[in-house]
Amino acid sequence: MTFQKKRALHIGGASWLLLGAMHSSALADDTPTQLPDITVTAPSPIQRHRTVPTRTPVHVGRAAPSRDRDRAAAAQAAPAPAPQQGVLPVVTDQFATVTVVPNEELRRAGGATLGDLLFSKPGITGSSFAPGASSRPIIRGLDVNRVGIVENGLGGGGVSDLGEDHFVPIDPFSTNQIEVVRGPAALRYGSTSIGGVVSATNNRIPDAMPACAAAPFQSYGLPVKTPLADTGAPGCLNVESRTSVSSVNRGVEGGMLLDAGGNNVAVHADVYGRTSSDYSIPSYPYLFDQTRPVNGRQPNSATQSDGASVGASYFFQGGFIGASITQNDSLYHIPGIDGSDHRTRIDAHQTKIAVKGEYRPDAAAIDAVRFWVGATDYRHNELGLADPADLFSDGVRQTFTSKEQEARVEVQMMPFDARFATVTTAFGLQGGHQELTAPSPDNPGTLFNGLWSPNNNNRIAGYVFNEFKFTDSTKAQVAGRIEHVELHGSTPDFPADFLPDGVPQSSVSRNPSYTPVSGSVGLIQNLPGDLVGSITAQYVERAPKPAELFSRGAHDATATFDIGNPNLTIETAKSVEIGLRKATGPFRFEATAYYTRFSNFIYRRLTGVMCGSDFDSCGNGDPGNEGRQAVYSQRDATFRGAEFQSQLDIGPLNGGIWGIENQFDVVRATFTDGSNVPRIPPVRLGGGVYWRDSNWFTRINLVHAFAQNDISVIGETPTAGYNLLNAEITYNTKLNQSWIGAREMTLGLAGNNLLNQNIRNSVSYTKDEVLMPGLGVRAFANLKF
Repeated sequence: MTFQKKRALHIGGASWLLLGAMHSSALADDTPTQLPDITVTAPSPIQRHRTVPTRTPVHVGRAAPSRDRDRAAAAQAAPAPAPQQGVLPVVTDQFATVTVVPNEELRRAGGATLGDLLFSKPGITGSSFAPGASSRPIIRGLDVNRVGIVENGLGGGGVSDLGEDHFVPIDPFSTNQIEVVRGPAALRYGSTSIGGVVSATNNRIPDAMPACAAAPFQSYGLPVKTPLADTGAPGCLNVESRTSVSSVNRGVEGGMLLDAGGNNVAVHADVYGRTSSDYSIPSYPYLFDQTRPVNGRQPNSATQSDGASVGASYFFQGGFIGASITQNDSLYHIPGIDGSDHRTRIDAHQTKIAVKGEYRPDAAAIDAVRFWVGATDYRHNELGLADPADLFSDGVRQTFTSKEQEARVEVQMMPFDARFATVTTAFGLQGGHQELTAPSPDNPGTLFNGLWSPNNNNRIAGYVFNEFKFTDSTKAQVAGRIEHVELHGSTPDFPADFLPDGVPQSSVSRNPSYTPVSGSVGLIQNLPGDLVGSITAQYVERAPKPAELFSRGAHDATATFDIGNPNLTIETAKSVEIGLRKATGPFRFEATAYYTRFSNFIYRRLTGVMCGSDFDSCGNGDPGNEGRQAVYSQRDATFRGAEFQSQLDIGPLNGGIWGIENQFDVVRATFTDGSNVPRIPPVRLGGGVYWRDSNWFTRINLVHAFAQNDISVIGETPTAGYNLLNAEITYNTKLNQSWIGAREMTLGLAGNNLLNQNIRNSVSYTKDEVLMPGLGVRAFANLKF
């Protein structure tokens, strides 16, 4: 059976599941499901404010400040009732396609990296270079230079976009929600998010006073009035502990979070730590070398990480301002034959300072002004043996540093009536500076020392979003962005055929600059049956990144000898996407199809030449040459695909609700001559059964990944398919605080890869030497005080 026939069968099967589920929904029980209260902020600077129903209408004037308004600005928000666990969150009010991982799912999933956490989400996977330590999210087949990662509105920092072995300094353990914008998100976050953005949010800079459960008012039977809610709320303190243990890697992790507030000041602090040993694998990991001893675990895969943060916010009339400082540290090993032989490990440290604020003035035209300012200082040492036979040669092989500053301000205007529609506009201005170095002590002073070291870049951008509300059922968005990027670095003068010609090379200073311009238009239409349809079209330009321009040496992570191209031009993506979603009722789903045409798509082109540590070794026939020569090049490419996921509550069972879920995703990426873009995720199809009530949630889910045989002609091998079976059970309950002092407890068990299958990730550079973890069980406990 050809791949085209298989693909038709896969899509047909997913369509059958969708139609069957829609037919069955009429038979589902009418018991209402409490859906998650989803608030997303990543795709657009225009924030919609939810109205809170009150028993009696209250009119609040905007003109004159008063002490009552001061109290209202800093009032404690009433805690919302928690929805049942495991409900599929579907976002229907955003023009972009957004996947949300809420707090309760984060606690159950327990991924150590963003890539591990999002590995099986439709349209998303992880790079899996070092599972459990270094796995960057990949969205619709696009990675590193095309996927942005932000935390609380600011760039995540680090150098994970410059090397697949570099970790992302954002830990899911301390994160409260993750939003993944599938598709172009460059209009708000810059051209490096041309493929999408992963936005992690937490409470490190509080944007509201903490909410505490109010103590019951005691009247002792006397006819007295209850105290007013705004006569000076007492201080509030919330503490949460998060702990877990894992069998597959003998891992242990734990952390504490503290939120306190009073007198218009809110404070947050958190600390976490994680340690694990080499993880268990189902079989021998090395496909093309069967001679090495392996003891049932992936050699050189142990990890250790920790972090801490403290932040505070001050609330004043109409807004707040806050700041935080965060420290992330990680020491992790790099699996694979070369990593194991050299005992390669990365010792990484990041310090991040962030400031955030919002002000809502008493003005007729401006609704809100928001700003973000951040600075990161990142450094990691790549450690290992210079000579695998000499245990005394252990030391620093290379050092990467990144110092980055970023600032963004957004102004959201008040909606105004333009007769044909209610128009809301938001303006944004963003700027940043980054300095990168990557020196190596092994060959100091040589032309090829440092891969692309040193270089720096400056960027500034302006953007505008306009939303048009024609009716309650029809809305549109028009947005645009202009950006200017200046980069400064140097590269050697390589021969045209990238083979040594005996002529001495010299370093040439390079100072390219680019001005990407992007725009988008979108439409959301409410349809009968609580359906929501959407269509968006985007034109997005991306400036090349430093590694693509200035690389000039061996890159151990990808086993390549990278050669940058300082003559690269702007990459352009023209994208069309249609979606259909339903977020309410017993049947909830989202379906999306997209088509993206890239002009001047930047990629690593493998030439077939093998290199050693310097350019003179390229093509000399030395059997010790292990680096595949890779030249950054440009070609036109086309990406197209589809994603689907759903949940159907079948009906009541033992006091709860049981149902079925399924998912499907496919991406096909080719160059204009029909050849394949390398390292693309496989077709995946999955489904499962779940049951939940107000306390319990249990699920069993199977995802089948088909074999990936659509590979690049040079330097890529086929990847076998696999079945990933996971199961989980979680119990959540309120507690009597007089018992252990906690007011809420969550306990759970989660089993991963229960079939103990050999799983290789087709997008990973190390897939032929690194297996994903085998059968494992994770136990976790969270307590709220």
